[in-house]
Amino acid sequence: MITLKDKNILVTGASSGIGRQIAIMASELGATVTIVGRNMERLGETISLLTGTGHKMYSIDLSVSSDIDQLITESLPYDGVVFNAGIVEYLPVKFLNDNKISSVFVTNFDSNVILSQKLIKKKLLNKKGSLVFVSSISSKLGVPGTAMYAASKAALSSFSKVLASELASQGIRSNSVCPGIIRTAMTEQASDVVSQEELKKAESEYPLGYGEPSDVGGLIMYLLSDMSKWMTGSDLIIDGGFTLK
Repeated sequence: MITLKDKNILVTGASSGIGRQIAIMASELGATVTIVGRNMERLGETISLLTGTGHKMYSIDLSVSSDIDQLITESLPYDGVVFNAGIVEYLPVKFLNDNKISSVFVTNFDSNVILSQKLIKKKLLNKKGSLVFVSSISSKLGVPGTAMYAASKAALSSFSKVLASELASQGIRSNSVCPGIIRTAMTEQASDVVSQEELKKAESEYPLGYGEPSDVGGLIMYLLSDMSKWMTGSDLIIDGGFTLK
């Protein structure tokens, strides 16, 4: 029942992991997809996996304003945008400094805000469109070492709610999703520094185990589609039951 046929969808952070899966699933549901990321080679791999034709890719850094301007200049109006670009960095508060704080917020928060602002100002969001911001359950927790990551994601969720209010008159929806730990190349690399016993213990805290990129992708497909036309301002947790505790 979910379809994105004839929809023009923009996905940032699409070179791997969740972003790549979102782009693939959107194309399979009939969307024309524009993907954005910093690594040209991995973006090429993503676009080769998309179904259909007419897809575009941009190897740009969204933390650079001129790069965003390039994307905006060449964009057609979008029916949906998934703001997935971001970084993970763990650091105890006592080791924070101006540069560390800035680097996390510029990538996880500032760049998403600026991109959305430019899309709105240039009228590049179609009426009844859908914006989806990929936040994190870290924004709901207090895990040591995650202060800046958690704060940047919490700010993103709050921004999405305000945007939902401001764009409602145009029928444009804005929602955020908060995934738990997802099996991606990044999490698989953890086995290089953490023992298998520790990894299994961490996963045991998830009643349904760790998620797959397609689990998050499925929820986002719903939010991009007209099936969710009465949903806006929501901050949805998808974590395999981790926060049941």
